Amino acid sequence: MKLPKYKRNLRIEVRDDNKHEVYSYNTLVAKFKQGEPMTQMGWWSVTTQKHINYVARCYEIPTIIKDY
Repeated sequence: MKLPKYKRNLRIEVRDDNKHEVYSYNTLVAKFKQGEPMTQMGWWSVTTQKHINYVARCYEIPTIIKDY
């Protein structure tokens, strides 16, 4: 899926096991499988949180903040 916003600082990589990894400013910030909730990898800046929320809306999935 192409994401029209945040093209310079947001990307999604799909791994062999069909896991999607969300990168904001080259930092892994969340993971998910299509149709399953997204797991955040911690607490992030306002901008990075906007990236995560944007991906969740585009894929129509909820987010779960991983407890550290």
